Amino acid sequence: MTKARYFKLILILGSLTALGPFSIDMYLPGFAGIAKDLNTTVANVAMTLSSYFIGISAGQLLYGPLLDRFGRRKPLFIGLLVYILASLGCFFVQDINTFIGLRFIQAVGSCAATVASVSMVRDLFPVRDIPKVFSLLMLVVGISPMLAPTVGGYVTVAFGWHMVFFILMCIGILILFAAKFGLPDTYKPDPSISLKPKPIFNNFFSVLKEPQFYTYAFTGAIAFSGLFTYVAASPILFMDIFKVEPKMYGWIFAFMSLSFILSSQLNTLFLRKFSSEQMIYGALMTQSIIVITFLIASMNNLLGLYQTIAMLFLFLSCLGISNPNTAGLTLAPFTRNAGSASALMGAIQLGLGALASFAVGTFVKDSMVPMVVIMTVSTITAFVVLSIGKRKIKVKY
Repeated sequence: MTKARYFKLILILGSLTALGPFSIDMYLPGFAGIAKDLNTTVANVAMTLSSYFIGISAGQLLYGPLLDRFGRRKPLFIGLLVYILASLGCFFVQDINTFIGLRFIQAVGSCAATVASVSMVRDLFPVRDIPKVFSLLMLVVGISPMLAPTVGGYVTVAFGWHMVFFILMCIGILILFAAKFGLPDTYKPDPSISLKPKPIFNNFFSVLKEPQFYTYAFTGAIAFSGLFTYVAASPILFMDIFKVEPKMYGWIFAFMSLSFILSSQLNTLFLRKFSSEQMIYGALMTQSIIVITFLIASMNNLLGLYQTIAMLFLFLSCLGISNPNTAGLTLAPFTRNAGSASALMGAIQLGLGALASFAVGTFVKDSMVPMVVIMTVSTITAFVVLSIGKRKIKVKY
């Protein structure tokens, strides 16, 4: 594979992967304006995040079998069309309940891009290169939370929050054309894969009972729910508790995304000397120390704005190291049903993310402590799952 083709593939696959995060992050600075315009509360607007996470989690399970049965391209294009139409609906929305429903549909469309991109990584690259490829994708994905809330803040101030969803619609159209003309057909359709409920369930169960899958899928998903906790809590934390303006919030969010960009690239360097297993263990150990310190400091009111930003930056940096490695090891045992495996991995991750964001909407009101408690519980639980699950893995890939 030439360097030019390699770069093009990473850029397009990264754009597909980034569509979901961009759709999550770009409208966050508009939460207060949305609440005012739709005659509701910021906490109710946060439920649009929960519905998005639920939609993208459920959609993963839908697209996994479709991608294995019909190939990668057709389900991807249909999903992107659904995303584009739902984004247009959000542009015209007038009440919170419709908004919550449209965000669910938008998520179902966008997750076609997520599942297809992960599946195509497994199709296009050898197993030993997958963690490095995911690290490069994290670099592309990491740019989205830098740009999205910053651009969203300025767009919201200048044109109102509705315009954010018009821009997302245009991004969806651009990605659709890039995927259609820039991605190869990496997987031949497999007519033997049934779309009836029982065979689909059996296929997912066969994936789930693989020790390497459930160990690293659940370790990665539980740890990564800390990111969803932060994303859901950040508008309340920074704009309600610390009283920063929407534009400043966008810049804070952009700064936080540097943690992912820097740590994912450090991961690429570390993989020259350490295995993915060692990287995951080290990242979770470090994350545990950071989040326990964060919890003690927050419970004793020792953190101002800048100290909170610093603690979150360190916490998210650990996720930027562990996530590419857990994803690579989760998918390593699979070839024929890589689409179903990537879909199930994504569904677990985003399902737990939906629970985390729902907990944020319920408990995070006027204090950061509930947010840090959720992060602490998720980190320690992930470490326990890793420690127990590693004993069951007999074959290494």
